Amino acid sequence: MDVSQFDYDLPEELIAQTPLKNRDASKLLVMDKNSGEIQHKTFSDLLDFMSEGDTLVLNNTKVIPARLFGVKKETGAKIELLLLKEEGNHSWEALVKPAKRVKKGTVIDFGEGRLIGVCEEELPEGRRKITFQFTGIFNEILDELGEMPLPPYIQAQLEEKDRYQTVYAEHSGSAAAPTAGLHFTTEMLDKLLKRRVNIAYVTLHVGLGTFRPVSVENVKDHKMHAEFYQMNQETAELLNQTKIQGGRIIAVGTTSARTLETIARDHQGQFQASSGWTDIFIYPGYSLQAINGLLTNFHLPKSTLVMLVSAVAGRDNILHAYHEAIARKYRFFSFGDAMLLI
Repeated sequence: MDVSQFDYDLPEELIAQTPLKNRDASKLLVMDKNSGEIQHKTFSDLLDFMSEGDTLVLNNTKVIPARLFGVKKETGAKIELLLLKEEGNHSWEALVKPAKRVKKGTVIDFGEGRLIGVCEEELPEGRRKITFQFTGIFNEILDELGEMPLPPYIQAQLEEKDRYQTVYAEHSGSAAAPTAGLHFTTEMLDKLLKRRVNIAYVTLHVGLGTFRPVSVENVKDHKMHAEFYQMNQETAELLNQTKIQGGRIIAVGTTSARTLETIARDHQGQFQASSGWTDIFIYPGYSLQAINGLLTNFHLPKSTLVMLVSAVAGRDNILHAYHEAIARKYRFFSFGDAMLLI
C-alpha cells in the first residue's frame, strides 16, 4: 500500500490559524462509515447523533509548555527543544533544533541559569536525552519559561493558552493537544450526560508520533513511536458494559482510538485497567476491535492519522469527504472543524 494513496491537495488558506471564539461552533461533517453518506452540521449538533447507552471516550491528557528556547553555554548558539517523553530523574527525551549543534555533553541554558539542560545521549531523528538542573519545582519553571508547542503549520500567535487545551485536561505529559476534544465545552458534556450518553476518559500522552512525517513509500514500512497510555478500572468496566448492552463506543480523537484499540487487542476484545507504551499503527486492513465510531479533526495529507480514519471508514470514503470539506471551505487541522464517523 503506497503512502501516495493517502494524499490530497489542500489550499493553504483552509489551514485554521486560530481557534473559533466558541469551541462548539465548528462545522461537523457526519459520515455513515459504511455507506459513505455525508451530512453537514455544526459541532453542537453532535447531541443529535448520540443515543442513550453510547459511550464517548475522551483523552484527558494535558499539554505541557514543552517548547523551550535556550543557548549553548560554550558558544551562545540558539537551541530549541521540544520535550517529548519524561524518563525520570529530571531526564527527558526531546526533539532538538538544530540537532547537529547538540552533542553528548552539550550544556544548554534556558533561563539565565534557572534551568540548565545537559545532553546525555544522542538519539536518531534529531532526538536527544536531556537531563535538567534547576532549583525549585520543575513544572512551575516550565510554566514560566516554556511555550505551548503549537504545530509548525500554525503561524499565528495563540492569545489564550487554554485554547490549546481541552476543558477536561487533567494529566500533564503531552507535547500536543488531542485536538478533536478542543470542540467540547463543559455545558455540552453536561447535556450529553443528561441524555444518558456515557462519558469515559483514557490518557495517552501525545509524543513524537504526532510530529513525525511518513518518510517511507510503503505504508507497512512505517514505524510508529511509542506513547504512554493508561486506562483505569472504572472506564474498563463502563466500556465492557457498553458492549454487553449494545451501545456504541465512540472514540474522541485518534489518540483515544489508538488507546482503546491497543487495550482491546491485548485483551481479546475486552477492556481491562492497564497502562504501558503503545506503538499501534492503524491503517486500512486493520480490523477494529474496540470502537464503533470516531470523532476527529481533518488531518495532514499522507499522515498516519489519515490512514487511521481510512481504516475506520474506507480510504475512498475519507478522500471523498475531504474533497467535499475543501469545496465547502471547512477549516483544517488542529484548530479546524470536525468529522464524525459512525
